[in-house]
Amino acid sequence: MFDALRRDIRTVFERDPALRSRLEALLCYPGVHALAFHRVAHRLWGAGWVATARVLSHFSRFLTGIEIHPAARLGPGLFIDHGMGVVIGETAEVGENVTLYQGVSLAGTSLKREKRHPTLGDNVVVGAGAKVIGAIRIGDNSRIGAGSVVVRDVPPNAVVVGVPGRVTYKDGQRVTEGIDLNQTDLPDPVSRTIEQLVERIRALEADVETLRKNLKEDHS
Repeated sequence: MFDALRRDIRTVFERDPALRSRLEALLCYPGVHALAFHRVAHRLWGAGWVATARVLSHFSRFLTGIEIHPAARLGPGLFIDHGMGVVIGETAEVGENVTLYQGVSLAGTSLKREKRHPTLGDNVVVGAGAKVIGAIRIGDNSRIGAGSVVVRDVPPNAVVVGVPGRVTYKDGQRVTEGIDLNQTDLPDPVSRTIEQLVERIRALEADVETLRKNLKEDHS
């Protein structure tokens, strides 16, 4: 338990330049408090003390503004920055060295008692206000942009932005519109249509400006 707490404090030092001391991390970081409460609640849940685990989880939510179901599986090195409004559902699984910012939800989509929350791989970063919904997997080293809504699997080493979330970069390369059989990288037709309309408007504006110049030259 104390080893895990020391790891939490070390993680804060590694990822938050605002931190000045270990005492500050221990007293002033709700993410550290929420993880400490969760470890106890998770053990109680596993031992069959379901009601007690839920009460402890509820108290943690009241104190920190972070809601973590006691059955959720959280890997070492998790950093919940600021934390207010973070929600982690019952069947969510989080890998090692994951970073979650405020307002993130790892949410479910089913009423059945089954795997219905996301699985996050190692070294994943989820931006503020992002929603990751359903029994999907976010691959290792991927980043979810702030405010994105992700409803399908994300490959490793990818960057996802938008509503619904779409892969814009993979393995450091921008994802093109070329057609392949990788179901996670298919182009978003709505987004592409909007981009084409914007390009067309710019072309029309350029044509209008050219016509104006020609009319001025004719009158001069």
